[in-house]
Amino acid sequence: MGFRSAPQLKSTAEISKLREANLIVAEVLTEVGTMVAPGVSTWDLELRAREILKERDAKSAFMGYAPGGGVPPFPAVLCTSKNEVIVHGIPSKDEVLVEGDILSVDFGCFKHGWCGDSARTFAVGEISDEAARLMAATEEGLAKAIEQMVVGNRLGDVSNAVQQHVEALGFSVVRQFVGHGIGKAMHEPPQVPNYGRPGRGLRLNRGLVVAIEPMVNVGSPDVEILDDGWTAVTRDRSLSAHFEHSVAVTDAGPLWLSKP
Repeated sequence: MGFRSAPQLKSTAEISKLREANLIVAEVLTEVGTMVAPGVSTWDLELRAREILKERDAKSAFMGYAPGGGVPPFPAVLCTSKNEVIVHGIPSKDEVLVEGDILSVDFGCFKHGWCGDSARTFAVGEISDEAARLMAATEEGLAKAIEQMVVGNRLGDVSNAVQQHVEALGFSVVRQFVGHGIGKAMHEPPQVPNYGRPGRGLRLNRGLVVAIEPMVNVGSPDVEILDDGWTAVTRDRSLSAHFEHSVAVTDAGPLWLSKP
């Protein structure tokens, strides 16, 4: 994916185009979030997301995505990852939500050739205190990382902000998957880990746009990939949460592109 090459900094006009794509992403996540409830299938969410894509004349970033290495193309426009599923869960008519579940929904799309990408984790009815604390810690860790997206900081400052926050609360950071640069491609340099040392790594400059996406587990950070080649679960089957925003570095500070 060319992660080792230098990131392509975006102009103000290009960031505006990325904002347009990300607003569609935000709309989809907000809409499917209102649908999350006991008795709803993840396929119901998939169908609604497809409808909005068509209405907005946008193209899925996920459907048909095949990064290589023998993995089959991804078959949906949403990733729906329930409970112990960390990321890349595949929507299914047979997967019906029940009270107490938590569900991560990840969505990306292209509009006028520019990509938006974001994820949120939703509670299904009443959830456990542990699940609620996990979700809050993950979302807070993301916010703290975004605060570090200022000119002159280092990428390690962003990564470390996630790690320090969630580990202090007793949770673990997934290391097998990371965030990424974003622009005309969904995955561009640089990689954005959710762990690291402050003051290290790439210097943040105006025009850098990345998708920051902490994935946080109740138990071990270890990952297992299921037989479909996509679904990533916690090895110990503990709960996992996932939040993601696409963010630009500007002279005025971090710009949340995928925030409604």
